[in-house]
Amino acid sequence: MAEPFPREGLPLEEARRRVLAAITPLTDRERLPLARCLGRVNAEPVRAAEAVPGFRASIMDGYAIAEAEAPSPGRRWRLVGRSAPGAPYDAVLAAGEAIRILTGAPLPEGAQRVLPQELVTPDPAAESLLLTGEAGPNPWIRAPEEEAAAGDVLLPAGVRLGAAALGRLASCGVAALEVSLQPRVGLLISGDELVAAGAARGPGQIWESNGTLLRALLERLGYPVCEQRVVADDPAALRQALLELAAGCDVVVSTGGVSAGDSDWIRPLLSELGEVGFWKLFLKPGRPFAFGQLGTRPFFGLPGNPVAAAITALQLLWPALQQLEGGEVVLLPRLKVRLASALKRGAGRPELARARLAVAGDGALLALVEGSQASSRIGSLQGADLLLEIPAEVGALEAGTELWAQLLRLPLL
Repeated sequence: MAEPFPREGLPLEEARRRVLAAITPLTDRERLPLARCLGRVNAEPVRAAEAVPGFRASIMDGYAIAEAEAPSPGRRWRLVGRSAPGAPYDAVLAAGEAIRILTGAPLPEGAQRVLPQELVTPDPAAESLLLTGEAGPNPWIRAPEEEAAAGDVLLPAGVRLGAAALGRLASCGVAALEVSLQPRVGLLISGDELVAAGAARGPGQIWESNGTLLRALLERLGYPVCEQRVVADDPAALRQALLELAAGCDVVVSTGGVSAGDSDWIRPLLSELGEVGFWKLFLKPGRPFAFGQLGTRPFFGLPGNPVAAAITALQLLWPALQQLEGGEVVLLPRLKVRLASALKRGAGRPELARARLAVAGDGALLALVEGSQASSRIGSLQGADLLLEIPAEVGALEAGTELWAQLLRLPLL
């Protein structure tokens, strides 16, 4: 019987389209104080309750005067008071009068501009102020609605909250938010050959690393793993683990057991317990990949090799988790780089090669590919800044070849 999946596997973009088409966002939410919202997705639009800052304020330290037009050097004013943040001058400022004003302080009624302190010479004894420089056209006044007007949408729903967004919300008086619940991720690591790190290894055994790698990667992306299991290649044990993870988690992720070997039980079990949406990717690394439904839960069967597991998690699992959480799906940013040195490879499948980012003397962005690109070599991920996008039909590449690359860095703000 012919296999109902493309022989070479799905192209990555098509696989991502199918995954996202099958993902329905979760609807549960919770209300959290602003200090606990970093990295979460706000579940509803946030509006400003009032204008911010809500009053005209000085942009710099200086002196407020009542003249609207820029005065000429040699002008004098009578000093009548002072305005500081939290301690405003509470009288009307008349023509010919000036007050000392500090950055962020409210302007009193009648004030039309601020003279920077570098342009004036105060005479405290005579309670006067002399303009010695050119005032210029800028009045140096912050508008009452500079940050937001009352009713402005500060954030639409579905935005992942970074430091800048939280800071702005706090500046607008927002103390708590409705955020979407994070999807609960269940992680199943399969393989007879696996032993825990630190334990003695028997013949042909390896220390289990996919759990550590994927758990750390998901946590960096903002998705803690709620349950993790390591199970041998036994169909009964794997079946039980899959059912239990599906019962307690919103999405189930496995590594290993999705290829076509004698001990690869995950895909047959997925067919039995749910549905295989697609199997195999036209990608290097990452061909043995399965996506489907485990009961009512989305299921991701990642490859067993750690580099392939991490890369397919970034390309397909991460976007799905973002959509499950109700947020905008944001992929890794892309930029064009040049190869710092020649790269040997054979044409066949599109490849995501690991590389470090460097800057040439002329400012050109360079990609440094170092060491083996084997999908079993976790060291190729360590310190990587880029995933180089190498087209399927391209063979050996010369130094200086320009390629698109995905940037492996999370934004700070």
